[in-house]
Amino acid sequence: MTSEKEKMIAGDPYDPSDPELVRDRKRAQRLMRDYNQTVYGDEGRGAILAGLLGHVGEKCAIRAPLYVDYGYNIALGSGIFMNYSCYLLDCAPIVIGDGCDIGPFVQLLTADHPRDVASRKAGLESAYPIVIGRDVWLGAGAIILPGVTVGDAAIVGAGSVVTRDVPPGATVMGNPARIRDA
Repeated sequence: MTSEKEKMIAGDPYDPSDPELVRDRKRAQRLMRDYNQTVYGDEGRGAILAGLLGHVGEKCAIRAPLYVDYGYNIALGSGIFMNYSCYLLDCAPIVIGDGCDIGPFVQLLTADHPRDVASRKAGLESAYPIVIGRDVWLGAGAIILPGVTVGDAAIVGAGSVVTRDVPPGATVMGNPARIRDA
């Protein structure tokens, strides 16, 4: 039998009130609280982040506060800079490549909700992975929606809402985000 956690990670409809998922979110909330109480240079800060996230590459600078759903579905490459108050809602995997710059208040949102009322009232959700390539710049307040891939060396303008994949090297901006000349 497939667990609700397995359904969630696979992109199938799942019940977020499942006891295992509730425990996992509580664990993440405790670790977020601990991490978000630290400042740059505090001893133990890296260990808290490593315990919260699935993978943290070398030389990452993640400014607190940071917000996640589970944490374990997040893989950060090396040399990532993430500014204040980013939201990585990782019901499905979130993979961020090496050398990315992520502005304040960026949201990476894997969770999705049914379009039909009955399924929403039943409390079901689904989630789709987000992949951010290498050397990507996500401007302040950008929102990346479920299932989106942002290609290597792309730029997402501040405040943009990205609803579709972004090709490598492209600059996108707006709501919805569209390719623009750099």
